Amino acid sequence: MTNSGSWIVPYKERINSALESLLPDDDSILTKAIRYSVLNGGKRLRPLLVYLSSELGNSTSEAQDLVSSAVELIHCYSLIHDDLPSMDDDSLRRGLPTCHKKFGEAIAILAGDALQPMAYSLLTHSNEIEDKLKVNLIALLSEACGQNGMVEGQILDISDHKSLSLEELDYMHNKKTGSLIRTCLEMGGLISYLQEKEIDLLKEYGEKIGLAFQIRDDIIDLESPSEVSGKNQGTDVLKQKVTYPKVIGMEASKEKAIELCKEAQEIVTNLSGNPVKLIKLSNFISNRHY
Repeated sequence: MTNSGSWIVPYKERINSALESLLPDDDSILTKAIRYSVLNGGKRLRPLLVYLSSELGNSTSEAQDLVSSAVELIHCYSLIHDDLPSMDDDSLRRGLPTCHKKFGEAIAILAGDALQPMAYSLLTHSNEIEDKLKVNLIALLSEACGQNGMVEGQILDISDHKSLSLEELDYMHNKKTGSLIRTCLEMGGLISYLQEKEIDLLKEYGEKIGLAFQIRDDIIDLESPSEVSGKNQGTDVLKQKVTYPKVIGMEASKEKAIELCKEAQEIVTNLSGNPVKLIKLSNFISNRHY
């Protein structure tokens, strides 16, 4: 099966159009920082996961777009804050200066602060998602990005580790990256009214591809130049971060990512719906270079 990501393009165009229409468009410096950070490209993996999982059941386009936009706003908020000097101190994101480099640290913090509640607000605005389901979606998203999810993962990531076991590294990645990825799949399943056993399979799939995605990130940091990855090359080494290549070596890391994606493919073959696109996505993740 081809590893081309061309099939993803229509989904990226769809989410970009939705985000463009949903974001504020006034001339304030805060709005400029928000739009700069959200509309500057990106893989749009998390919205894609919502679209693909919701297509397995019965959901409306409006519900899909709003949920997909909400998870992407959460992701963008986390990137703005992760890039800050007090966190990862990165100067390049998606091939452009990071938000704090472009607008200053204070505006970047406030842009991230604004994006998070904006995401939750989107979830309340749909006329095609029943109120009880809206509450469940907000609860899931807040847990994924909160103290026991992305925030915990970020704390572990910036901690002064001299070494980590593979189990500890997996735990950190599961929190920082995997929690939101799993939640995107679960939210897509909920708005399309999939059965609980189907959603459980999607979450298992998400756990596998989430770790594979992060392993590939570790590899990309070492192998892909900035013009390909959109980020400064070799920053993990400079910051002495504990990564998969550092713990088990480069070749073993590549094999592990491929193995995880194969396991993910086996999981989704048990879905009642057509898993072809989820399988194609796992292939793309296991070999991506950006």
